[in-house]
Amino acid sequence: MKPFDMEHSAWARFSPEERGQMEAYSVNYRHFLDTARTERLANKEILRQAKAAGFKALSEYTSLQPGDKVYWDQKGKSVILAVIGSKPIVEGMKIVGSHIDCPRLDLKAMPVVEKNKIVYFKTHYYGGLLKYQWVCMPLSLIGVVFTADGRQIDVSIGEDPEDPVFYINDLLPHLGKDQAAKKLSEAITGEMLMPIVGTNSTEEKTKPTILSLFKDKYGIEEEDFASAELEIIPAQKSREVGLDRSMLMSHGHDDRVCSYGNLAAILAAAPGEKTQVALFADKEEIGSVGNTGVHSSYFLDFAAELLALQGHTEELYLRRMLRSSEVLSADVCAALDPVFASAYEENNAAKLGYGICLCKYTGARGKSGSNDANAEFLAKVRQIFNSSNVPWQIGELGKVDQGGGGTIAYIMADWGCDVVDCGVAMLSMHAPLELVAKADAYSGYLAYKAFFESK
Repeated sequence: MKPFDMEHSAWARFSPEERGQMEAYSVNYRHFLDTARTERLANKEILRQAKAAGFKALSEYTSLQPGDKVYWDQKGKSVILAVIGSKPIVEGMKIVGSHIDCPRLDLKAMPVVEKNKIVYFKTHYYGGLLKYQWVCMPLSLIGVVFTADGRQIDVSIGEDPEDPVFYINDLLPHLGKDQAAKKLSEAITGEMLMPIVGTNSTEEKTKPTILSLFKDKYGIEEEDFASAELEIIPAQKSREVGLDRSMLMSHGHDDRVCSYGNLAAILAAAPGEKTQVALFADKEEIGSVGNTGVHSSYFLDFAAELLALQGHTEELYLRRMLRSSEVLSADVCAALDPVFASAYEENNAAKLGYGICLCKYTGARGKSGSNDANAEFLAKVRQIFNSSNVPWQIGELGKVDQGGGGTIAYIMADWGCDVVDCGVAMLSMHAPLELVAKADAYSGYLAYKAFFESK
């Protein structure tokens, strides 16, 4: 196979055996997508698979030996997995950093409102999304509620085929003259993203009846919504796309296509010289903030704990280790969309189906906020992919002055690590339902596995 080839798709370069492996991988990835529907559910599924593969909580270890498998659960919404290498951890780690949060709608703290006997949820959108895309589609409600007496209630409505779903209304075209005259970004505002919850009541008001349904099903009082994390996401599960079934449609490809590749890779990789670390972070879509985002201390705390178990307790050793560590920031990139070709610079745009994408820089206008990876490290990653027959390509996030975006790469670079963005190119990024090529998703797994196993 020619690893870098912009004339032939990754599928065309795969052997019949590799195509079979790609299809089997896609089946497993779809199961992950349909199970790990929120960051909490992703955390749970990652830990389930890790424990089945022999990973143990860091707290269970009093020392670390080559081949030991360790996990860190960060408050039920972020996970770190590590396989200890044959070399001392202080000599550096191989890290693949992905995230398991996705753009969505979150219920507000007091979400249930009534207007003209129709009951709605009030929401606040999470992450960068196009608000007009979230209307007129079936929606699920998933999350947790903590009651006044401290009980955790798991909520899931809309996931079972027999469940009701929720729905955000839009204005009919017959009355839409004023709406049509607005900018696309103004036609649907954030406060208009109100899923319909119910209409039936024998009482003067509908809201008490709807609240009683929540109480009957879950034991939830209205006040309990103040201590809840409830997310509105598309009720649609993953589907194959195209007559050739070459693509997958789903909510949450950003960034679960990289997160699953990261998980599958660390579970399959042979233990290496350097300690292998798979990070599954939260809060990337809103700036990696909070105590489950990468800006917080938990990853550094985890690394320090590993070092301490090998006898290195001083902070100086942590700093030395980070300077010697290498990172793939496993986040998605934009694939060239011929329908919107004017937003891309074709020579430097990733193409759907041509393999994992190396992105030297992200940022916006003048590389602002970008990691801008070192050429030396890019050369090393290229060599790893070429020697392991991993289909790869180069990409960037649109034309220079078109827009931009960011990943966790710059945060980990601040620690002194060598970092490059390396993720799956996709279409309709941040839409309720996104699109990736099976060949690219599988190439991501191959890339992360090869990186983990490299010297």
